[in-house]
Amino acid sequence: MIDLQKLYNEKHTFGFFAQQLTYPEKINFHPSVMEESVDSSHPAYVHIKTYWELMHDYSFDDIQEMYTYTFDFQTDSTLFMTYVKYQDAKDRGQMLAKLKVLYEMFGLNMPDGELSDFLPLMCEFIYACEWIGDPRAEQSFGMLLAVLEDGTYHLLKALEKYNSPYFHLIKGMRETFKSCARQEAPTNG
Repeated sequence: MIDLQKLYNEKHTFGFFAQQLTYPEKINFHPSVMEESVDSSHPAYVHIKTYWELMHDYSFDDIQEMYTYTFDFQTDSTLFMTYVKYQDAKDRGQMLAKLKVLYEMFGLNMPDGELSDFLPLMCEFIYACEWIGDPRAEQSFGMLLAVLEDGTYHLLKALEKYNSPYFHLIKGMRETFKSCARQEAPTNG
């Protein structure tokens, strides 16, 4: 189960993830971007810092080329979170529709031509959405996080195989998910 308050406290981190997972722009790699997004006490800091340092070993042109090669030309490292599991099956279409309804329910209008399982869009939704106090949030965000966890698991495995710096970014995202899990009280039995 997700702790919605903890997730809310991570909104800025998801904004960082969204920014880093969209097609690279120079401004997204300015030193202040990471400093303003994640501090050294964050559970994902080590992974995000590794990603950041590795990316700064590349020229900007190389970063753009790596992004395109990794996310656009490799089907196993796609940024579409339901693709690896469902590909183009009917079940994927149903999940895309559920995600779109979720976004609209919380006030996000989907960009034309964008699929609702696009990882940067999902991160941007978490960053921009206001859900505290909404009774629909628990179930809705439970589904959203389940799609994210499943999709990023497959993505992480592919990025590891390609020895991509993005592996560390996705690892950091998964650590952020874990930090938002509700801690269940131990039962006496």
